[in-house]
Amino acid sequence: MKVLGIIGMGRIGRAVARRARGFDMNIVYNDARRLSGDLEREYGVQYRALSELLKESDFVTIHAPLNEQTHHLISDDQFRLMKKTAYLVNAARGPIVDEKALVKALREQEIAGCGLDVYENEPSVAAELLQMPNALLVPHIGSASIETRVKMSLMVAENIIAVLVKRRRPPNIVNPNIYE
Repeated sequence: MKVLGIIGMGRIGRAVARRARGFDMNIVYNDARRLSGDLEREYGVQYRALSELLKESDFVTIHAPLNEQTHHLISDDQFRLMKKTAYLVNAARGPIVDEKALVKALREQEIAGCGLDVYENEPSVAAELLQMPNALLVPHIGSASIETRVKMSLMVAENIIAVLVKRRRPPNIVNPNIYE
């Protein structure tokens, strides 16, 4: 049975876990805040320290926010912990992964491959990554479906109405600290 390691168990990480259960995978996760036991059971996940998650996982998928703690969270030391057969997927924020370390890990076959929707220095992509046969790269289009774009537009409208018309906190706030 393959192991999926999810870094970041917010809304998106949980959605990934829900879908991964359909593939009969063992799912481990790491997050700044551990889920309650009830939520771990609901999503069929087990908490792991980051180093353990990296050692166990056949696939590592990143869904964490970018902040001081997560900048270059995955770099040389972390790639050395991963299985040589493991794949890294980053659809969160580019700078969470140190691209120079990623190129080295791919070139030296420390990991089997990667899938990236985001890049450390967007819109630029490390030239070496473009040449790697074990790197699947897409141009930051993870949200490019009609349904998602319609929902994003409606969320923007709801936020505008809440703030400008109703003088309330927006329902879909990105940075809650500005309202505290």
